[in-house]
Amino acid sequence: MVPFSLAKKPKPKNTTKPKETPGPNNDPGLPVKSDLPFDFRYSYSESNPAIEPIGYREPKRFSPFGPGRLDRKWTGTAAPTQLETDMERLMEERNRVLGDPLTEEEVAELVERYRHSDCSRQINLGKGGVTHNMLDDIHNHWKRAEAVRIKCLGVPTLDMDNVCFHLEDKSGGKVIYRNINILLLYRGRNYGPENRPVIPLMLWKPYAPIYPKLVKNVADGLTFEETKEMRNKGLNSLPLMKLTRNGVYVNVIERVRDAFETEEVVRLDCKHVGMSDCKKIGVKLKDLVPCVPILFKDEQIILWRGKRNQELESSAA
Repeated sequence: MVPFSLAKKPKPKNTTKPKETPGPNNDPGLPVKSDLPFDFRYSYSESNPAIEPIGYREPKRFSPFGPGRLDRKWTGTAAPTQLETDMERLMEERNRVLGDPLTEEEVAELVERYRHSDCSRQINLGKGGVTHNMLDDIHNHWKRAEAVRIKCLGVPTLDMDNVCFHLEDKSGGKVIYRNINILLLYRGRNYGPENRPVIPLMLWKPYAPIYPKLVKNVADGLTFEETKEMRNKGLNSLPLMKLTRNGVYVNVIERVRDAFETEEVVRLDCKHVGMSDCKKIGVKLKDLVPCVPILFKDEQIILWRGKRNQELESSAA
């Protein structure tokens, strides 16, 4: 017997240095340049550029596109385009890609192919609305499909016209089918995946800026006591509707308008919606009905129709 086992030969040390991966700032493909003729925002349909924020929750230097990855400066709410847009040339190019209008038979064929719930070419549009990264998803589907099915849920469904506008405006496609909250977005006859626009992706969702208060302590046109009385009246009234979380709200505006024909104050029960979505609903209703939100409490929205009698009397005079 051998008293000692033979020792294994030591493995030779690897003297070759590992290849250095290029850092984000050393990548020759950065910063990304995009010719898209609009300002980049997290959400196009759920933001209003006309309303200036009064503060920010994070420094403006923190671009959601990443440091040094985009040739546009982040302002806290958007990355403005640096190029002047020739609208005539832009519309000519979009019309060229869309080609001749689809016939009724062609539309019917596409609708039958993509409208069903088991369609594999589907994008879910939630409370973020038409987001920036969704544009990249749309073009990815358009590589292999003529149209993409978009299922809309939540706050954006209050204004489906706005959703359709931004989908067409930002993607260059055409909405060929619309049924309640289901849309079909067509890419165009002459669409070529090799000519798709450069869409730099957002790496994270930016913090929402701070905007002025939606509900004032005293509503315009009312005294403090009248405002208090209206709020109590709304809280003690029966709810006009009960909204569910991530529901379909396409008929809410019409229902509120009809209710204001006979009622001065309307209550919406948003018990399972969440306070954040409650306020977003209130912002949209304020502009679209129009009306005055006077209270958000316990996931209840109290809406006042405003001084309509005075407006009718002044217009009649």
